[in-house]
Amino acid sequence: MNLFKLLIGVSVLLMGCNNAADDYIGLPTPVNFEVPANFPEPNYDFSANPLTEEGIALGKALFYDGQLSSTGVVSCGFCHEQSFSFTHHGHTISHGVNGEEGFRNTQPLHNLAFYKEFTWDGAALHLDLQPIIPITSEVEMNETIPSVLSKLQADPKYLYMFEAAFGSDSITSGRMLKALSQFMLQMVSANSRYDAYMRKEGEQLTPEELEGASLFKAKCASCHMGELFTDQKYRNNGLPLNSNFPEEEGRMRASGFSDDFYKFRVPSLRNVALSYPYMHDGRFGSLEAVLDFYTDGMVDNGNVDPLLKRDDGSFGINLSASEKTNIIHFLKTLTDYEFIQDERFSEF
Repeated sequence: MNLFKLLIGVSVLLMGCNNAADDYIGLPTPVNFEVPANFPEPNYDFSANPLTEEGIALGKALFYDGQLSSTGVVSCGFCHEQSFSFTHHGHTISHGVNGEEGFRNTQPLHNLAFYKEFTWDGAALHLDLQPIIPITSEVEMNETIPSVLSKLQADPKYLYMFEAAFGSDSITSGRMLKALSQFMLQMVSANSRYDAYMRKEGEQLTPEELEGASLFKAKCASCHMGELFTDQKYRNNGLPLNSNFPEEEGRMRASGFSDDFYKFRVPSLRNVALSYPYMHDGRFGSLEAVLDFYTDGMVDNGNVDPLLKRDDGSFGINLSASEKTNIIHFLKTLTDYEFIQDERFSEF
């Protein structure tokens, strides 16, 4: 037993808090993952990483710890702000260590247990592996996994927390990544006005919101489908190429297939009113601008999704001004204020 653990044990005994000591030297406390009534079954295999109170607490500490970056400042929470559905508010593209800039917009974090792949191009095939990308990216956290582990191993707090979560103070990459997943898996957003309406919990939508819902189903739900509001596929939606980022290839960057050029993962629209700016490069600052793009701004970049092709051969979605307004009214019902104010996810 190291000195830190010995001092903790003595302090607990002196305070007469025997139960607290037992909590830490015993088995971790299991946490059930509750699937919302209107949601599909999760994709994540919880049997390989069971949720526990101690594992979630460790994951939260890691999520907000700048030690995961080379400068000791940029944490996961630096680019994923709870108030804006865990996006990087005010930035079109991600900003990392020493002000370095990437070339993609920070995606929101919610309902990750239900997704099959992660990031705009699907480079992460499992939630447990996804944090490796930002940690090691030169323009994000610019660190190495061995270096992160060395810093955590030198921190007595983490020796204690890893033992509480996993039964020993061995700090490994697998345990670190599983703890981060446990914290992020708890980020379930399913208590918007829309959800209460769908679950018949007494919520009523306005005529404009209901009209917007009907229009959304007819015009948008072929891609933004189901209760997750995404089909989790990769699609080219006719964006003009961004000359500021000539290296951008979309899904092709991960797959290597030319047919995947400028295809991006269809984003969920939950909390979309809070997660601006929009698109992979944050080029649109409002929902109005997004809908204007879909009616009048799409271009044939050689690989546009056939679902977006009009009868006359052009690309776009036919929407009147009033229809756009009502769709936006509906999209705002997807905001889950409980989620963005939930203290379980907050840094402090």
